[in-house]
Amino acid sequence: MGGSPDEADLGQVEAAGNDVGALTSVRRDTWDALRATAGRSSLGRALRGEGCRPSKSGPRDVMSLRDYRRKRDFRATPEPTGAGRAGGTKKTPSLRFVVQKHQASRLHYDFRLEWKGVLLSWAVPKGPSLDPSVKRLAAPVEDHPVEYQDFEGVIPEGEYGGGTVMIWDRGTWEPEVPEVDAALDKGDLKFTLKGKKLRGSWVLVRTRGFPPGSGRPSWLLIKHRDRYASTEDITIAKPRSAATRRSLAGIAKAGGGNVEKAAAGDPPAATTRRASSR
Repeated sequence: MGGSPDEADLGQVEAAGNDVGALTSVRRDTWDALRATAGRSSLGRALRGEGCRPSKSGPRDVMSLRDYRRKRDFRATPEPTGAGRAGGTKKTPSLRFVVQKHQASRLHYDFRLEWKGVLLSWAVPKGPSLDPSVKRLAAPVEDHPVEYQDFEGVIPEGEYGGGTVMIWDRGTWEPEVPEVDAALDKGDLKFTLKGKKLRGSWVLVRTRGFPPGSGRPSWLLIKHRDRYASTEDITIAKPRSAATRRSLAGIAKAGGGNVEKAAAGDPPAATTRRASSR
């Protein structure tokens, strides 16, 4: 966009990520510009309402693994195919979650919860916040295979979501509700995270959608008030991989990706010193 008038408008959207109420004041043409510049990444598709199916009673506003596979050329991308069968219901503390920091057309964080053999997925433009007063927009995207939780590397440019992917956090999660599907259907899923960076009680709440009146499903990711709540910006304080302690630039370099593009998603300190990821 290089200094175009829309650049300030897009900044308004990014700033509003700290105050979801402010999103209602964002002009529709600004949302259109953001969706366009986000390109073919999962964030871009989510903001355009692609990969989400409205449903009167469907418990997830995301698509099946068939759609995950349809979007990708596995001859070109190192992402897992998800060839294993999805299914079954797990209600044990061993349910896994992963948050992947993804520097594609725009930086965002993919929040994924394992459920019924897949990873339910949301794109969080500003990343998770430990501050209960901050409501993070979480746009639903297609289900991912459970194998995706171990993916950290480079998606080739020109492929869907082309860019660098980091395992920013991972661990297990436990529902705080008796029936997960019913909670998803209602649009109010409470859960506990036990990760390296994200811990304690959280909630995903479905909203009327953004931009207002669009009819597209949106959710908010919110931290509950507990001993793990904080005003610290965890994405800045602990920017490195929970799996390898690498920066985005380091992952891109090792995988033959665009290091300069990847480094744009790293805080300045992450490229000059070894920051703690725990």
